Amino acid sequence: MAGYTPMIQQYLKIKANYKDCFLFFRLGDFYEMFFNDAVAASRELEITLTSRDGGGEERIPMCGIPYHSAANYIKNLVEKGYKVAICEQVEDPKVAKGVVKREVVQLITPGTVMEGTMLEEKENNYLASISQITTHTFVITYSDLSTGENNIAVIEAGWEAVLNELFNRPIKEMVISNELDETYQSDLKQRLQVTLSYMDETVIQDDFIYLVENLADENVVQAFGRMLNYLQTTQKRALDHLKPVQMIELKQYMSLDMYSKRNLELTETIMRKGKQGSLLWVIDQTVTAMGGRMLKKWLERPLLNKRSIEKRFDLVQGFIEQFIEREAIRDVLKSIYDLERLSGRVAFGNVNARDLNQLKVSLSKVPDLKDQLRQFENRQVNALGDQLDPLNDLFGLLEDSLIEDPPISLKDGGIIRDGYNAKLDDYRYASRNGKKWIAELEQKEKQETNIKSLKIGYNRVFGYYIEVTRANIHLLPEGKYERKQTLTNAERYITPELKEKEALILEAEEKSIDLEYELFSELREQVKGFIPKLQQLAEKISEIDVIQGFASVSELNDYNRPSFNTERNVSIQEGRHPVIEKVMKDDSFVPNHVHMTDDHDILLITGPNMSGKSTYMRQLALTAIMAQVGCYVPCQSANLPIFDKIFTRIGAADDLVSGQSTFMVEMLEAKHAITNATENSLILLDEIGRGTSTYDGMALAQAIIEYIHEHVHAKTLFSTHYHELTSLDQALNKLKNIHVRAEEYEGKVVFLHQIQDGAADESYGIHVAQLAELPKSLIERATVILKQLEQKPDRNSQKQIVQEKDLQQLSFFEQEKKKANNRVPKKDGLLLKSLKNLNLMEMTPMEAMNELYRLHKQANEE
Repeated sequence: MAGYTPMIQQYLKIKANYKDCFLFFRLGDFYEMFFNDAVAASRELEITLTSRDGGGEERIPMCGIPYHSAANYIKNLVEKGYKVAICEQVEDPKVAKGVVKREVVQLITPGTVMEGTMLEEKENNYLASISQITTHTFVITYSDLSTGENNIAVIEAGWEAVLNELFNRPIKEMVISNELDETYQSDLKQRLQVTLSYMDETVIQDDFIYLVENLADENVVQAFGRMLNYLQTTQKRALDHLKPVQMIELKQYMSLDMYSKRNLELTETIMRKGKQGSLLWVIDQTVTAMGGRMLKKWLERPLLNKRSIEKRFDLVQGFIEQFIEREAIRDVLKSIYDLERLSGRVAFGNVNARDLNQLKVSLSKVPDLKDQLRQFENRQVNALGDQLDPLNDLFGLLEDSLIEDPPISLKDGGIIRDGYNAKLDDYRYASRNGKKWIAELEQKEKQETNIKSLKIGYNRVFGYYIEVTRANIHLLPEGKYERKQTLTNAERYITPELKEKEALILEAEEKSIDLEYELFSELREQVKGFIPKLQQLAEKISEIDVIQGFASVSELNDYNRPSFNTERNVSIQEGRHPVIEKVMKDDSFVPNHVHMTDDHDILLITGPNMSGKSTYMRQLALTAIMAQVGCYVPCQSANLPIFDKIFTRIGAADDLVSGQSTFMVEMLEAKHAITNATENSLILLDEIGRGTSTYDGMALAQAIIEYIHEHVHAKTLFSTHYHELTSLDQALNKLKNIHVRAEEYEGKVVFLHQIQDGAADESYGIHVAQLAELPKSLIERATVILKQLEQKPDRNSQKQIVQEKDLQQLSFFEQEKKKANNRVPKKDGLLLKSLKNLNLMEMTPMEAMNELYRLHKQANEE
């Protein structure tokens, strides 16, 4: 380091403490980056890479960005998962002796973003931390720095349960101990694709003890300490807006693992990874950012407590019954800004006058909101209004102090109202009267010199001046005007009188601006004291917004209030898929009933591809989730049990990240369902066993059905193409066959999308291929082959094999062999020899079928 210039040495010392960050090093009006940071930043940000002499043997790579436009560059890096350390000049260059002192004033990471332009309005930006307590027990902490929200969940079911829980929330960054198992760290990076940060300090300082006063378990307190220490280390500023930690009692909510949340597309679609096309997209009728975030949290954690669900239904019903008043509520809510994030910005110290003006406007709408809620006849809705605190003291403070439309900048004045501070009023009086005097002086000089074009102007370099064109200079009296600046076509002068007034005016303006900034800082500190009440108000308004949104979407889409039973009965009349029916704008969606009594735990669904089996399964799960969230559901009527868990295996998807095939993913998801489900759960299994050979797949499918029937007893929808399985209804008394209707018309299949009792007659696979417009010659050939196969005498052998009741355990290898001393008949010996000589790997499927037919015929000959 000794060979580098003092400034580069300073950079390297600071960079050594932030090795995993881009260091934005302030030099004048630019943030500069050097060495590897410069090379990487030029690539990621697509900016020019240059170099400079740093005192070493070679020139140093360098790139830079203007400090005033840094926000967009920082956003770009953070969205890609990088961290950015902001290193500012903390010493006035004019008084610095040697190199200007610089320090990192903030670390911006994916989980600690505070700038509004970097945040999605209706999305929380969670930072999470993991602390391992025992082999199977972990503590997860969630913190949204932008809103101050802190939550903790204790996971006692092992690492896979941790991943399922984390998948339930949009996590971008994870704080962990350096000692966390490497395998776990790899899972977090590969499977959840989060940025990892490290913090081993868990002791909470006395100033923040109030955040954990309601936590009794010391392990949980230390787990939050890891998160808090990371926030303090990276943010280096006040965290007064952090809310006390809330425990997430997971047993109070429906369990949705990562597979179910993904397969059901609750908050984002599988293909596009976006909101459009998800259940959230359909039911989100919120009008505030706060309400949008609360809705997403509710959807991720459906309730198990019937009383709590019914309370939400009562509120939704109250809003539905009074359309005009509900629309008035929506209009009021549209004028309310994001109180949660405004509170965070106040505490963080980066709030400006316009932000506080938004806060004032929002508070001004609270009395209107209370009045509108009083118009409802529903008592529960009235109670929502009673819970709203308009914070009149804070509104009065902001109303008295801020002008109506303040500027963004805090350094240029023009923020504080006249009459708020007497000293500021004196400065403004002097400044305004001084300018009036300047205007009067200009008129006086024009008259005395008879120069019509004479004018008095101002700039920051020379101050006030009298400007006269060259053609009129001879009209100026001698001795009074002192030349100050020469221009091409004019001269600028100053007089003793103007100079004296200039000093008074500029002093008043400078002091006025300084005092305004000081008053605004004091105002910001006063607003900080209202943060807890603001956060409570934000929560109440968010709840009102979500409930009115449920009422609006229910009325718009003809949803109805469901009821619940404790007998495990499912009864849905004319149920619909909420997303698909919205996408199908021509009202062509075909509704279907779902009926499952205590006598029927399993519905075995058959029918052709594209007929609607998966849609039928998904719509049951989405209806259950909507009901337990507190929203009305898409059907004519619904009577449901309260499901504690939902498990799904729908759609084929290889897990390329972990190198697992479609079949392995199928088996893992099926295992997860049957080992974690209870009799109060809902299981959806679509085409289990299709990822392997026919016999293997069929045997596995039957074994899974039998296991669920005999051991799990959960309500289960199981779709299959193995028609041989439909005979299981004779052996399993709680299994019922249903199928999706399809009819053949003039050689083409017509999907009716109607569910009926009984098994399907055909699979219509070739017809589906025809709809997909495969080549005509291919379709014709497939039809010929199908007819040949259907004529074989052993077509029913698969059914016979699967119906064997002794098929209770599967094996990839033969476990029993015939005894060596068993005598083999001569004819059988010839058949065995023929079988052994077959080269199956070289044969086409058709050749194999023909050879099998020949051997079968030979075996049956007398």
